[in-house]
Amino acid sequence: MRILVTGGCGFIGSEIVRRGLDAGHDVANIDALTYSANPSNLERVEHSEHYRFSHTNICDAQGVRALIADFKPEAVIHAAAESHVDRSIDGPLEFVTTNVTGTAVMLSEVEAYWRQLPDADRERFRFLHISTDEVFGALGPEGAFTEDTPYAPNSPYSASKASSDMLVRSWFKTYGLPTLISNCSNNYGPYQFPEKLIPVVILNAIRGHNIPVYGRGENVRDWLHVSDHVGAIFTMLSTGRPGETYAVGGGTEVSNIDLVRQICTLLDELKPAKTPYSEQIEFVTDRPGHDFRYAIDASKIEAELGWTPAHDFRSGLRDTVVWYLENLEWCQAAVDKVGQAEKLARLGVRA
Repeated sequence: MRILVTGGCGFIGSEIVRRGLDAGHDVANIDALTYSANPSNLERVEHSEHYRFSHTNICDAQGVRALIADFKPEAVIHAAAESHVDRSIDGPLEFVTTNVTGTAVMLSEVEAYWRQLPDADRERFRFLHISTDEVFGALGPEGAFTEDTPYAPNSPYSASKASSDMLVRSWFKTYGLPTLISNCSNNYGPYQFPEKLIPVVILNAIRGHNIPVYGRGENVRDWLHVSDHVGAIFTMLSTGRPGETYAVGGGTEVSNIDLVRQICTLLDELKPAKTPYSEQIEFVTDRPGHDFRYAIDASKIEAELGWTPAHDFRSGLRDTVVWYLENLEWCQAAVDKVGQAEKLARLGVRA
């Protein structure tokens, strides 16, 4: 299969690219290389004859059109997005531009290409949009999100993703474009940009810095290993029903403070310091509109498509901590890149 991946230098996107190439697919990666994108995520596969890269913003309709016309994809996996809630609170318009306008551009250009395909190729074609469980808002102490949960986003990030989901749905209903949507829980694993919770805890701990925890750390998340999520994506691509949404979760609910303590315990074992790392935990002012709890009921994708997560959270978290400890140069390069980009942005220059 010829697969076009948007945002393929990011955390989830690079796992999709690597998995696709390992499975024998031809993969084209379109990425604007913003602060959280890292081409080094793809060093292992970047010289493959089955891989090509286009440094293009998904809001650039002409650039997207040219790549589609040249590559002639049989499927599109749309992973490109601004995804950090704190950044969306500080700068919401950038999230609207990338997540809403960018998705609309992709849908428009893909639909125009898809419409002129031969009947059999149109039938096989898929547009798979990666979204988040955050579009559903917050849960109380009980219950879980399903595909039928009403949307109730509480941050500019989740609102922009909810908007993009609605656009994808409308392109299926209005134009017949064979779309799929994945609403996933919190992903973790190697190559996650060091602004997200798990890498922040690891890196702050080993550097002797305070480990910040919002509020009292009582917010609960369902954690899904990135390779399990990408496994679900490829399962959806091959056997999912067009027009359907699939909720994808890891079946592991952990409060933020319990997760931080688990990481500290692993670090005490793997990289012991003079005092327990948990002594560096610092409770900080809570995030505005911080959702209390997310949980996913993944019974639909399990029953219809036979997908289940392969990773046990305990071993998956341990492997993730080990990966970060063994790849500190990658982490530092990522941090240095965003520092330089933000410095240039303050001067009015786009890196």
